[in-house]
Amino acid sequence: EHRGIYVRTASWSGLAEEAGAAYKNIDEVVEATEEAGISKRVARLVPVGNVKG
Repeated sequence: EHRGIYVRTASWSGLAEEAGAAYKNIDEVVEATEEAGISKRVARLVPVGNVKG
């Protein structure tokens, strides 16, 4: 909560499977694909929320 992140889950095991380390840094991914010539930046978006289910 101190980071502004609130979680509501039905089980601890469901929460445990969401490991933040499993995701790559999006800025690095965008930069790599742009340098490889397979993408082009057009906008920067900010996530508002995430629903899993």
